[in-house]
Amino acid sequence: MIFKISHAEFCNIKKGLLFISPWIIGMALFVGYPIVASIYYSFTDFSVLLPPVGIGFQNYSDLLKDDLFWKSLNNTLLYAAISLPLGLGLSLFLALFLNQPIKFRDGFRAVYFLPSLVPLIPLAILWQWIFNSRFGILNGILNPLLQPLQASAPNWLEDPMWTKPALVLTRLWGVGASMIIFLAALQEVPKELYESAEIDGVTHWRKFFNITLPLISPAIYFNLIVGIIASLQFFAVPFVMLGRGPADSSYFFTMYIYDAAFKYLRMGYASAMAWLMFILTLILTILASRVSSRFVHYETDNL
Repeated sequence: MIFKISHAEFCNIKKGLLFISPWIIGMALFVGYPIVASIYYSFTDFSVLLPPVGIGFQNYSDLLKDDLFWKSLNNTLLYAAISLPLGLGLSLFLALFLNQPIKFRDGFRAVYFLPSLVPLIPLAILWQWIFNSRFGILNGILNPLLQPLQASAPNWLEDPMWTKPALVLTRLWGVGASMIIFLAALQEVPKELYESAEIDGVTHWRKFFNITLPLISPAIYFNLIVGIIASLQFFAVPFVMLGRGPADSSYFFTMYIYDAAFKYLRMGYASAMAWLMFILTLILTILASRVSSRFVHYETDNL
């Protein structure tokens, strides 16, 4: 089938392309080229200072033998496995609470949302002081409470067992963004459904599981996918607050990519790790989509 375009339509297309050309050029230079270049460099030995030398799949095979690679990957997946469900649960709980007709509701919404607007570097420095074992406000509160039990507050930043819980707490402090998405979804649930359920004597728990959760399932799915990507790309907060941490307990995959590229000048090795990160993110996203497809309900499903 041949499409014929009039002269006027061709002129309009040309004008449109001209108007969006800055975006196209910027996208090609700052997104397209780095993607293509990173694929090429992942198959080379490239130190930035010397021209790249092709080595085939050696970077990828070396990664499988790299203990630090597996350590950083394990740290990342463990953090994601803890912080993601806790973050989703807390943000949904706050959204349900702030959806109720309570006093000063708008003020509470602002208070819970504001922490998510704090830039990551000040956030890391703030929590670094909060978790300080000697002068931090958190241990200053916990130590008097634990004294009758002859226990002491944990060394959040010095004990390998407590570094990840500390980072999870910083993640939970900023759940305001996902809370707002849940809140918007809750406000779209028709009140008539709740009224009909109350007439039939349905309990609050059954209303929550049979009405609320199915109707806000697209928001849950969206926050889940965004949470998976954000957890795997976790970098700025542990980098500033802990560095590698005691016994490399806070050494995340993104931090290893950064060190390999800019500290050790192993750009090819870092590119290989970046593509493995992309593949892992893609696999987890597809898996989450497949699993959740049975539980996500859109309005068009009923049309």
